Amino acid sequence: MSKTAHIIGAGVSGLAAAVRLSNAGYQVHVHEATQQAGGRCRSYFDAQTGLTIDNGNHLVLSGNSHVIDYARSIGTEAGLVGPARAQFAFADLESGKRWQIDLGDGRIPTWLFDASRRVPDTSVGDYFALTPLLWAGNDKLVGDTIKCEGVLYDRLVQPLLLAALNVDPPEGSAGLAGAIVRETLLAGGQACRPLIARSGLSDVLVEPAVEMLRKKGAGVHFGHELRGYTMAGDRVGELKFGAEDTIALGPDDVVVMAVPAWTAKNLLPGVKTPTEFRAIVNAHFNYLPPAGHPALVGVTGGIVEWLFAFDNRFSITISNGDRFVNLPREEFAQQIWDEICKLSHISAPLPAWQIVRERRATFAATPAQDALRAGTRTEFKNLFLAGDWTDTGLPATIEGSIRSGDRAADMALGKV
Repeated sequence: MSKTAHIIGAGVSGLAAAVRLSNAGYQVHVHEATQQAGGRCRSYFDAQTGLTIDNGNHLVLSGNSHVIDYARSIGTEAGLVGPARAQFAFADLESGKRWQIDLGDGRIPTWLFDASRRVPDTSVGDYFALTPLLWAGNDKLVGDTIKCEGVLYDRLVQPLLLAALNVDPPEGSAGLAGAIVRETLLAGGQACRPLIARSGLSDVLVEPAVEMLRKKGAGVHFGHELRGYTMAGDRVGELKFGAEDTIALGPDDVVVMAVPAWTAKNLLPGVKTPTEFRAIVNAHFNYLPPAGHPALVGVTGGIVEWLFAFDNRFSITISNGDRFVNLPREEFAQQIWDEICKLSHISAPLPAWQIVRERRATFAATPAQDALRAGTRTEFKNLFLAGDWTDTGLPATIEGSIRSGDRAADMALGKV
């Protein structure tokens, strides 16, 4: 009898687990409550702008090994595009100053010793002052571990940690911040090339996985929300999707629950989950960026934090965005557009736009909330958890999400 894996949730963590288990010979069924795969990592056609946009601007780095391996496994690694070297353009809206950091393309961070490649007006010693993050415990605050002030902090550390932790960096987990530094700046340029799904998140990370799963005989079921389950000893015995929609599990069947933290809490009242979340705001503008415009610009001194120049639009991201979720939309769009015009040296009226405010985009990456993240294993032998809110060792990122799905699959396979 074939082994069956039921994946609850078709976000990228669930899809990663599904692909891994399907490749290992399991008959896979993915059950998604909504009508679209991808979760918070998806694309859709937006009638207001007339464009296909991503619900969030997710940046991948070349050292995100689980993302790269996942994309390779579904045949879309080439869809993650970026520069040959790890170069990042920055601009400060208040002073008008612009700079670029060049981390190179090697494994050793030699860029630290080249003033022309570092953040302007910083010294090697400034970077070594960040080393306490590398061994900080998860119970420590960033603000108690390093000085959250100065040129290096303002021009690089604050933008990097704000984007990664999605909280004001001083209140963030020093342990999670240290993991980011180890896997990016300390790993050299070969791990830091910025990669963007230029044709859209769904086109690169979602739809090809669904298509591949279906070609291998997997079932991908939309509008199929798990309502509950019954137990059989120390295992899940049945999955309940409705009054007359129950699936009995065989003795070798496994379940990977890859749902948001609040859904997991409802389904598994005993599981630990974060309880505080932070918003991320993204805005999209139907305007053709000028030729030669950098694909990505880090921004300080304004509302915009990261500016993305796609082939057919500008998009921006604002992290820790709770303060912006209730602003009047058109007024907010105009403020953002004014900053884009200043950054990009253009003069144009507000084009067609869309603002996407994800109110619970990530858990708050503080020490207290990090301590509430659940592990992959549960009290049930055949039930495993996945999702960026689980204890991945990283903040809520695509890399952490896919890593969690891979780990859940490996545990189901008995590899961990």
